[in-house]
Amino acid sequence: MPETQPLFSIVTVCYNASSEIRRTIESVDSQDFDSLEHIFIDGASKDDTLSVIKEYAERARHTVSFSSEKDRGIYDAMNKAFDGRVHGRYIMFLNAGDTLKGSDTLSQIAKFVSDDSEPGVIYGYTEVLDEKGNYLGMRRKNIPENLNWKSFKNGMLVCHQAFIVNQRLFCKYNLKYKYSADVDWCIRIMKEAEKQGLEIKGTKNTISQFYTGGATTQHHTESLIERFKVMTDHYGLCSTVWHHLLFAVRGIAKKIS
Repeated sequence: MPETQPLFSIVTVCYNASSEIRRTIESVDSQDFDSLEHIFIDGASKDDTLSVIKEYAERARHTVSFSSEKDRGIYDAMNKAFDGRVHGRYIMFLNAGDTLKGSDTLSQIAKFVSDDSEPGVIYGYTEVLDEKGNYLGMRRKNIPENLNWKSFKNGMLVCHQAFIVNQRLFCKYNLKYKYSADVDWCIRIMKEAEKQGLEIKGTKNTISQFYTGGATTQHHTESLIERFKVMTDHYGLCSTVWHHLLFAVRGIAKKIS
């Protein structure tokens, strides 16, 4: 455990990711903010992933820790972060290949935290890039200024890579969901924030960059079906069907225009 509690715990889940994990490491290592730890949860990689992480751990200014063992999928691996491995006041998941937007990303987020203000959640924008790093657009052009758990009736408005959570709200992912446990997790986090009276604070800045090609992208249909189940669990069947009909109407109208 670090001698002093870091403000941020960045958790990176990886498996056979020796090439793409380098850009994730570089984006964290280049931060102009030092109150952080970087935790790697590796799924028993067979390539050079661990060698890359170990080299990083030797030169990093901040604490770097890692483990390597088989898991039951990405959300099972992410859950291991909550088994005594995270020490920061806030947690952020930045998985292999994903990056922080700029070298001042964490220092900008840190401005929202003080002795008088400790939000339950800090959230922001996410850029979408292709596998070569070419900019494709924003994950969402407009995210709510006042986000709450009911906001996700309209879909996952904020990516989990740009959803930074206070330690007081930590909970594990529900493993009954294979592709959309992140949606359920964010909703449950926001419900608990409301229960505890903790603010959900938005920043107009871009926090993260998401590279296409992940498990959800590769299993798009299965992901959509699971998201429907998640939304039904939290919002009820009637509300979920109604909002999906609205999605369909908007999609058709957009194509016509």
